[in-house]
Amino acid sequence: MALAVAHLAIVGSVALRYAADRARLPTGWARTVPYDPSLPIRGRYVRLRLQLPLAEAPPDARPGESRPVRLRARGDRIEAVVDSSSSLLAVLDAANGGSAVRLSQPVAVFIPEHLPDPSVRPPGEELWAEVTLPAEGPPRPVRLGVRRDGRLEPLDLR
Repeated sequence: MALAVAHLAIVGSVALRYAADRARLPTGWARTVPYDPSLPIRGRYVRLRLQLPLAEAPPDARPGESRPVRLRARGDRIEAVVDSSSSLLAVLDAANGGSAVRLSQPVAVFIPEHLPDPSVRPPGEELWAEVTLPAEGPPRPVRLGVRRDGRLEPLDLR
């Protein structure tokens, strides 16, 4: 019984920490590039790389190179700022001429077994993720959404 109470306390403290972070830290939406939808050892999840607009491309930027970035919320969106003091790395996205970056460290969103893979989208739809920006480390996903016809709609993954 004591072991069960200890486990509940640990899980509850983690849940409270994340709830407090979501309440006080900045959040916003970011376009994603999904890959690696499942791994039998860890369960069912969608692994995502966030693709973010770059607030200001450095003059010596070359698409494909890696740069340290800091993330910030601007309105309801997340953008990247080149910051040499940051430990978060991103690759300048060649497809966007260096005006966007893809974070090197992916984020994982766990999904229930009964739902279809949300990363498989029909043409004209983009998968987005709402994330929380902690002071250090990669962003933490809160929920997924789909952008179609210029509108962003959160997905119900329950």
